[in-house]
Amino acid sequence: MRQEAFESRHAESWATFERWIAVLSAPRGRRGPDDDPVATISKNFPAMYRKICHHLALARTRRYSIGLQQRLNQLALDGHQHLYRTRTPFFTAIGNFLVREFPGAFRKQWRFMLASTLMFYLPAVGMALAVVAQPEIIYSLLDPVDVSQMEEMYDPANDVLGRERDSGSDIQMFGFYIYNNISIGFRTFAGGLLFGLGSLFFLIFNGLFFGAITAHLTVAGFTETFSSFVIGHSSFELTAITIFGGVGLMLGYGALAPGRKSRWQAIRSRARDGLPLIYGGTLMLVAAAFVEAFWSSTAWPPLSFKYAVGSFFWVLHIFYFWLMGRNEP
Repeated sequence: MRQEAFESRHAESWATFERWIAVLSAPRGRRGPDDDPVATISKNFPAMYRKICHHLALARTRRYSIGLQQRLNQLALDGHQHLYRTRTPFFTAIGNFLVREFPGAFRKQWRFMLASTLMFYLPAVGMALAVVAQPEIIYSLLDPVDVSQMEEMYDPANDVLGRERDSGSDIQMFGFYIYNNISIGFRTFAGGLLFGLGSLFFLIFNGLFFGAITAHLTVAGFTETFSSFVIGHSSFELTAITIFGGVGLMLGYGALAPGRKSRWQAIRSRARDGLPLIYGGTLMLVAAAFVEAFWSSTAWPPLSFKYAVGSFFWVLHIFYFWLMGRNEP
């Protein structure tokens, strides 16, 4: 049988199966009144799933187009998930995600993660060296007013970091840091839709900004106040930003090199692969906001203890992404 006749004969069944999967995937409150009843779908789903698997086998045997094989393969995978999935307790699912899925996805996409990391840290180091050599270079990136505000914030004489805040202020700052961190992360990720150029821009710009501020405050003699503040949460925040940037580069690569898929299909496929990284990166940004609000600004710990805690977090991140989730395919 020719492929055109095969598709014409079974197109309605495939469309029905796709619709059933969409209904089963949607939350109860979002199911439309015209959707097929879930009871009816559940009753007929196994038979339709077996039919889809049979169609996939025929398509492969008859060497139909790659596009058709991929569509049927995706239908079979989605059907398998809905047919055989079991409800996992919430905390078990969270633990499995953190221990296996998230670090496993990070290593699986290590090329994009490495590229993103280099695009952030190389400009940061370059700008830092430039500012140390010629301090006025910072004004090519930041307004003098912004630089003055940074100096005032970390000036030991002003005791800004050392002041004690009440719990209400800590909670307000926690909310602010969450908003700020996630805004940066999602801009870096979404910029990948512009063929990866947006992600590259945000990675390089944030790297330049971080390097310039770090070097300027070091040259100004504010090393202790600045480093003791940022070291606690920087491992969470900076790693998360590079993860978001890596997913953005994945989207950009899908747009630039879609292969046999359409450009939109390639982007969707890359986005699906990047979802665990987006979820994990978001959790890391929330953790960074928590540490920044409730730990980084506290005055009572000795500087050596703050440095020890911050260094421990960095080492923890390295071993986490290196060792955890190694059984993930």
